Amino acid sequence: MLRGFGGAGILEVVDDAAGGTYRAVYTVKCKEAVLVLHGFQKKRKSGIAMPKADRELIRVRLRVAEAIAKER
Repeated sequence: MLRGFGGAGILEVVDDAAGGTYRAVYTVKCKEAVLVLHGFQKKRKSGIAMPKADRELIRVRLRVAEAIAKER
């Protein structure tokens, strides 16, 4: 579980490859599908913290996904 998103059911996949570290963030809370909220390459060389701009983008996309799921 990715912290900082309450009980949103957000998970993160991290892959370390020769070209860098890549992350995909997704939620399984939607019944019809697994929704990928964001995918990116980690740019910073130190630390594991996710940049604030990426966290905010995930929050916005999660709100949109929850609204769409509610309409269905």
